[in-house]
Amino acid sequence: MIAKKLIDQAMKKAQGAQASINQIESTDVSFENDRLKSIKSSQKTHISVKVILNDRIGSSHTTDINDLDGVVARALESAEFGSPAHFKFPSQAKGPDVKVYDRQILPLTKDTMINIGDEMISLVKKYNPEILVHAGVTKGIVQQQFANSAGQSYTTETTKFDVGLHGQLTRGRDILFSWDSLTRKNKDIDHRQIAAKTIHWFKLAEKNVSLKSGTMPVIFTPAGLSVLTLGLRMGLNGKSVLLKSSPLINKLGEKIVDERFSCTDNPLLDYASRSESYDEEGIPHQITPLIENGVVKNFLYDLDTAARAKTKTTGHGIGCGPTNFVVKTGNTSYEEMIKSTKEGLLVHSVLGLGQGNPISGEFSVNVFLGYKIENGQIAGRVKNVMLAGNTYDALKNIDCIGNQAEWVSGALLTPPIKINKLSVIAK
Repeated sequence: MIAKKLIDQAMKKAQGAQASINQIESTDVSFENDRLKSIKSSQKTHISVKVILNDRIGSSHTTDINDLDGVVARALESAEFGSPAHFKFPSQAKGPDVKVYDRQILPLTKDTMINIGDEMISLVKKYNPEILVHAGVTKGIVQQQFANSAGQSYTTETTKFDVGLHGQLTRGRDILFSWDSLTRKNKDIDHRQIAAKTIHWFKLAEKNVSLKSGTMPVIFTPAGLSVLTLGLRMGLNGKSVLLKSSPLINKLGEKIVDERFSCTDNPLLDYASRSESYDEEGIPHQITPLIENGVVKNFLYDLDTAARAKTKTTGHGIGCGPTNFVVKTGNTSYEEMIKSTKEGLLVHSVLGLGQGNPISGEFSVNVFLGYKIENGQIAGRVKNVMLAGNTYDALKNIDCIGNQAEWVSGALLTPPIKINKLSVIAK
């Protein structure tokens, strides 16, 4: 096992060491402007070594399988300038069983992948031949070796399947975009459904309508809900809490949002895009409740941040970021949300997400794909509209939560949510 050889080499000088090797094989088929653009197959190797030497952390990376001595030497050298080591590498522990490998992905031929892209494009062009369509289909397999000096050692094998579609319609000076995509670790992706969703948003935008500025009900589709979940994910990051940049400092155990709102981090969902048995530091994964009935239950920690915060890692190394972010469903249908809205805004995507001060929960974004709701129906697409507010204030002001959740790309599983009032600015 190469990872163990790297550990043996590093431990001639280091007090602790960790090594991982990822070998990736992938095939990518892409379409641009309605036509097949490229077919690429690639093989990549990523090798990482982390050491603790003289109570400091050193690390190094390479893509050269013949550079094993070099990657270890550079990790040892970098420790001289590294940050203090507040943690020890974890001892041996078996990760939970989670399905991350699907044999059905491997036999997928390039012709089959091309046919998937062609069919999605044909469905969109059948609806409107003027739409320019881009598409992509990717399959891959990752083989990982992991070992550390404390005895943790394992190998894993995971697969990946990704299907995406993007359409562009130009009407004079008006350019309209619609898209959908999904990433899974099994072959269970309905590419026709991806095309249908893309077409659905085009259909709702066939008519442009005006919207007056003001405070009004706003319904976020699962894709649109990233406006609110971005601030949440940053606020629940243990590193942000440690650095006192999170607004959730000292909020553990306190109610911060509507009691109907709950979310968890769940890396144990079979075949979800970010599911694994272990995190990047060899810690067995677990389900972590984040907000439960409006109350903050946990923050996300990696080894280093947990040690500095005098707590335990939650298995979110490196960087304390979420895996599969899951929002609990409610009891209201999406159709009922629309029907119960006399006048409001439906948000499906935005521009400028992450600008401003998202870690505080503040957002001020341009609505990229949004629709006016009038008398319980979607009246048409709105343009030149901005949305402003605060994630935590919005989630305190929930009207209802949808009863069906959808994957957004592959890392967010959420229902739609209706907020009673948000500030909408229309030009």
